[in-house]
Amino acid sequence: MVKLTRIYTRGGDAGETSLGDGTRVPKHDLRVTAYGTVDEANAAIGIARLHTAGMAEVDAMLGRIQNDLFDLGADLCTPEEPEPKYPPLRVVQSQVDRLEREIDAMNAELAPLTSFILPGGSPAAAHLHLARTVARRAERHMTALSRTETVNPVALKYVNRLSDHLFVLSRHVNDRGAGDVLWVPGGNR
Repeated sequence: MVKLTRIYTRGGDAGETSLGDGTRVPKHDLRVTAYGTVDEANAAIGIARLHTAGMAEVDAMLGRIQNDLFDLGADLCTPEEPEPKYPPLRVVQSQVDRLEREIDAMNAELAPLTSFILPGGSPAAAHLHLARTVARRAERHMTALSRTETVNPVALKYVNRLSDHLFVLSRHVNDRGAGDVLWVPGGNR
């Protein structure tokens, strides 16, 4: 387990931070941006969880996802190297598989979509849509990073599946889709 006894180190006062392997990089480095956006998605999910009282199954799913997002952040903050002294924590396929199983189970209970969905309906759904958009931004940063550095391909799958999960979950908490707010193309012309 991680033990933090001191919160500030002053090490970042000049605009640099340490990666998981100890390498110092600017705080605006694309790798830092990627795992920082994963952290932001995690915070958005934390807010969504404030609105899932009485939904034990939903809250448990979101709790597992929040833990996974810390794993994803640890994965991203530690660059790949051929023979690391200590094996880094990496996102694994079983985490992706779990998301897929949950998506399939929830989606089986939903009516097919007849239009795109506007973020909203219930407070929980609205916050899940926000978390979904932040997860998509994290994915964009991760794919940009993967063009210049090695990124765990399973981590890329995970973040892609995560946004799908949050979308389906938002419909699930919106009274299994009955409370969805549908887009009406050109509806305000």
